[in-house]
Amino acid sequence: MSSRIGVVTFPGSLDDRDAQRAVRLAGGEPVALWHADTDLAGVEAVVLPGGFSYGDYLRAGAIASHSPIVREIVTAAGRGLPVLGICNGFQILCEAHLLPGALIRNDHQRFLCRDQQLEVTNAATAWTNQFAPGQQITIPLKNGEGGFVADDATLDRLEGEGQVVFRYLGSNPNGSLRDIAGVTNEAGNVVGLMPHPEHAVQQGYGPDVAGAPRSGTDGLGLFASAIRSLVSA
Repeated sequence: MSSRIGVVTFPGSLDDRDAQRAVRLAGGEPVALWHADTDLAGVEAVVLPGGFSYGDYLRAGAIASHSPIVREIVTAAGRGLPVLGICNGFQILCEAHLLPGALIRNDHQRFLCRDQQLEVTNAATAWTNQFAPGQQITIPLKNGEGGFVADDATLDRLEGEGQVVFRYLGSNPNGSLRDIAGVTNEAGNVVGLMPHPEHAVQQGYGPDVAGAPRSGTDGLGLFASAIRSLVSA
């Protein structure tokens, strides 16, 4: 039986179907969850996809963080449920206090869409165990509010305790402090990142790679990592 991984759809989600496809390509069974659901339908992991939940009114991710399904996810994450937040999902996880810090408008005040190089700085989480520490990967990035911020004490703690999972390589795309692109909680089961791994899972549709345009599949490793974690648990 394949691992059942839930993908939540909020009003305004854009990438929920892409995330479901990524789960399927990694070998899992995607399960569609709705923002108003009050249970997790027995899933073994959850993905909060990118988009503009509730139109990003008030503050990106703030309204979604109070939805019935996120209340269930917060409780389950405390028991060890693997949770991945991508872009708007990352914003929701920070607003729900499952992850430290916050995401603010890009320092150049513009929406940005490009392929982005990242360094995997923590390969021991539920969502990165298929990578090697220091591995360089390329996945798409598209955001207008992707600047990761936290106070100096929090940033020092994240660095010191290995909770920085991904770091931007090359030019910093949005002004994120210390080039941080993704972080994890202390337990390593909750991960958030701004770039979009679900858009780099199938040849012909991903970032350019040497000699093969649009064929990068580095994002598949995140979904395969979760399935590996569930199988070995």
